[in-house]
Amino acid sequence: MTPPRTTQRTPLRIGNASGFYGDRFDAMREMLTGGELDVLTGDYLAELTMLILGRDRLKDPSAGYARTFLRQIEECLGLAHERSVKIVTNAGGLNPAGLADAVRQVADRLGIPVRVAHVEGDDLSAAHPGSLAAHAYLGGFGIATCLREGADIVVTGRVTDAALVTGPAAAHFGWEPGEYDRLAGAVVAGHVLECGTQATGGNYAFFNRGAVDVRRPGFPLAEIHADGSCVITKHPGTGGLVDVGTVTAQLLYETGSARYAGPDVTARLDTVRLTGDGPDRVRVDGVRGEAPPPTLKVGLNRLGGFRNEVVFVLTGLDIEDKAALVREQMSAALAKSPPADIRWELVRTDRADADTEETASALLRLVVRDPEQQAVGRALSGAAIELALASYPGFHVLAPPGKGAPYGVFEDVYVPHGAVDHVAVFYDGRRIPVAPARGTLVLEEVAEPPLPEPPPPGPTRRAPLGLIAGARSGDKGGNANVGVWARTDEAWRWLAHELTVDRFRQLIPECRELPVTRHVLPNLRALNFTVEGILGDGVAAQHRFDPQAKALGEWLRSRHLDIPEALL
Repeated sequence: MTPPRTTQRTPLRIGNASGFYGDRFDAMREMLTGGELDVLTGDYLAELTMLILGRDRLKDPSAGYARTFLRQIEECLGLAHERSVKIVTNAGGLNPAGLADAVRQVADRLGIPVRVAHVEGDDLSAAHPGSLAAHAYLGGFGIATCLREGADIVVTGRVTDAALVTGPAAAHFGWEPGEYDRLAGAVVAGHVLECGTQATGGNYAFFNRGAVDVRRPGFPLAEIHADGSCVITKHPGTGGLVDVGTVTAQLLYETGSARYAGPDVTARLDTVRLTGDGPDRVRVDGVRGEAPPPTLKVGLNRLGGFRNEVVFVLTGLDIEDKAALVREQMSAALAKSPPADIRWELVRTDRADADTEETASALLRLVVRDPEQQAVGRALSGAAIELALASYPGFHVLAPPGKGAPYGVFEDVYVPHGAVDHVAVFYDGRRIPVAPARGTLVLEEVAEPPLPEPPPPGPTRRAPLGLIAGARSGDKGGNANVGVWARTDEAWRWLAHELTVDRFRQLIPECRELPVTRHVLPNLRALNFTVEGILGDGVAAQHRFDPQAKALGEWLRSRHLDIPEALL
């Protein structure tokens, strides 16, 4: 019998217990025991995770899901059942049906009566031969259908991270497709929650300001209201902090323009309002939504070839000459059968008259890639090892080079909504198709809003940008974003005029030859920069020293500018 559908008005308390595959194992128990919750979500998927799960499935066709979640459920299923907390997770990865069955087996063994449903339809690998995994980013209405039909646990594959929140909110409040403002508000809440403790003081630019203990930040939760507004908070007594700055930082993470597109709705980030609502509470409202774009994003993961590296340690005097010598020697050896891609990077970690050998040393990193393993395996390792007694004084390496390991390539393509068979699969075997979006709107850039009046002229001092601005950066395939925000209205007036695309390129020389786009978000006192191609073929390809651009924002904050003394 189908449970009657109800439209709730009370706030829905949704918590998060995982921001990635490998996050804090005991977070699920902490969230279930730390305070009141209605729904607990877990985000286990990222572009790199899909590649890892794809390789797991090649070895074992029954694999392909996040096994950590299954161990957490075995420990915490009784708690969730006692507290009537529903669990929604994308830990199903490439095999949501397999994980749903595994959860049922755990529940049966423990004697806990729970109804487990899952969502299918994201797997488009058959339509993309040659890919290790090809998965569409589904929206939240498959999750909502499962919950409306009485599921206690919903397992999905590749959905948008925010869908873990929009689905439960739509089920709880009775939202339907087309209620764009409400759905957009839930998307913003979901984006804040999806990376776990990044919203509660983790990885926060101003972690050392004030007396807040961020050594073990608690996981976030959102109190979502029927109009789509919410309050971001955390359980009482947990570490870290929730304030306008931590929420702003996470809002800017891995986003681009003011239009944040998804399968159910496009959320307008330029309409988001953040206001303090008491200790560790931030109210999020004013979010406007628009129809989603006419296509769904599909993430393609494939093996790109093989990669190997060796790091030479150069100690003491004549660092540049030592580096030049070993480069000449290795280049001559590799010339016999050169790999397709050879990259050198000299990292000057050394300092003069150092009192330890380690701080007297620099690192010379050699990375090679090729479609064939043989070209990066013995050819590299043999050449490096043969130099052990025949190169620069003090020759040694951080670790012997190996045989070469496969690396992945991520790219995205787009398909019409109707190309995906989005299905909710219930604990009793029923299958209910989930209709595609009713209306769509071609995605266009938002016109740049008016900038604030520039500050009056006055004395300046050369200082790091990070003294007055926060930043957070991340990856989307081969692109990176850097969100920069000011903490005061006065700093925003200066930042909006000073940090142009040209200035950004001057401060981050790696971007000088790449397309860079600036997006202005006045409500957040923020600028969001998108840098195309800086990460090559994506994180799995390890194109650069920081392959996910996690620290790109911190590098920017460390660069010096002429900053008005009034702001310092």
